Amino acid sequence: MDHADTRRSRLQPVILAGGSGTRLWPLSRELYPKQFLKLIGDRTMLQHTLARLDGLPHEAPVIVCNEEHRFVVAEQCRLEGIEPGAIVLEPARRSTAPAVALAALRGMRGGADPLLLVLAADAHVGNEDAFRASVRRAMPFADDGRLMVFGALPTYAEPGYGYIRRGQASADPCVAEVAAFTEKPSKTVAERYVAEGGYTWNCGMFLFRASTYLDEMQTFRPDILKACTEAVADETRDLGFVRPGKAFLDCPADSVDYAVMERTDKAMVVATDMGWADIGSWDALAAVAPRDDAGNVVRGDVIALDTHNSILLSSDRLVAALGLRDVVLVETPDAVLAADRSRAQDVKALVDAMEADSRTEHRLHTTAYRPWGHAETIKGGTGFLVKRITVSPGESLSLQLHRHRAEHWVVVRGQAEVTRGDEQFTLRPDESTYIPVGTRHRLGNPGPEPLVVIEVQVGETLSEDDIERFDDRYGRAKPDGRGGAE
Repeated sequence: MDHADTRRSRLQPVILAGGSGTRLWPLSRELYPKQFLKLIGDRTMLQHTLARLDGLPHEAPVIVCNEEHRFVVAEQCRLEGIEPGAIVLEPARRSTAPAVALAALRGMRGGADPLLLVLAADAHVGNEDAFRASVRRAMPFADDGRLMVFGALPTYAEPGYGYIRRGQASADPCVAEVAAFTEKPSKTVAERYVAEGGYTWNCGMFLFRASTYLDEMQTFRPDILKACTEAVADETRDLGFVRPGKAFLDCPADSVDYAVMERTDKAMVVATDMGWADIGSWDALAAVAPRDDAGNVVRGDVIALDTHNSILLSSDRLVAALGLRDVVLVETPDAVLAADRSRAQDVKALVDAMEADSRTEHRLHTTAYRPWGHAETIKGGTGFLVKRITVSPGESLSLQLHRHRAEHWVVVRGQAEVTRGDEQFTLRPDESTYIPVGTRHRLGNPGPEPLVVIEVQVGETLSEDDIERFDDRYGRAKPDGRGGAE
């Protein structure tokens, strides 16, 4: 095949951003999982994925995510200077095969048949030039109706990854038929795969025509395709977000691998040295993150003496380590993880225990992201709650009231436009106001810089459910005015 053929096709990136990242607790939480964190460098995993598209011939990316993450996704796209083609909100988690089907069906509208480049939002790629070269190498095969999967050349025996056995090679020595998939083999089997050669790690990245994928779905999982087709036909738009119809709730859950790639006879693998890693655990992060002379991964306010091969992360306060070996020590404002590195894959068991105990630390961060900015919980106790509220330039909270709490606002930075009952006035740094119980109010930022306000809530009930909205530019006001986060 002539690689010049790639010029006749532009890519439609489909970025899957619906993961939970439970093994990276306490940094990763259900409402703010790992794809939105800065784990490597000064970009989040999602931002890295978006930036990785530079240099490829592509359309605006389509991002599929959970509804509760929609404003985080939109803000990170804005920070990256990218206007997405669509942000599709899954009403329920159904794994990757239905998510890709939604994007493929939407892409086929108007007689189009795009090349879908399916990427996970939480994958690490150390060599982005090699990534782009591999995509270009795969494009002519996908043009000819093959379903391409990207396989990273393994550098060690990792039992936590899936493996692909390469079959008959094509005219391109880096592209071969897929002979078999193996999901998370034992350590002994993984060592044999690496020693034998002919295997790659399954990167969970794909390239194929939308029509090719949908044809295979019709053959192997018509039930999924039917539900997704109905969901796309009934989709609605909300503030620029795309909401599939209710039929998606009845869609079975399955991965692209199980639903299609392991069944089709059209699968081919591109072997690549892109430096891929699935940062799904603390040990996996340590394999790709920079280390100090003692082999430690260190971030934040950390002092480490006689400590080796450890992961030491501080978010909010000093972490001091003395005489430690092979440990994970991660501090956040509301939780601390201390674990032996050999048990790094088992952190999910702690998350499961928290959920079983009806705790919230596995789900909530102390910082909550909203369409207008974010709110950080500083301190709470019986009858009071202190937050640091940051409102982005030109944004505002909803017009609302609370039945069970009063609020005190002190401006720290910027200019606040305040509505309190029938009054409207402006506050500047070191100025404050009081919002009595049952008073309609709104906080806005008319200025060019972020507005920072310290909010002290006082009352018997300090719940996000104690919000009645009367007007909201983000479409969150309900007919009865009730409920929801600020």
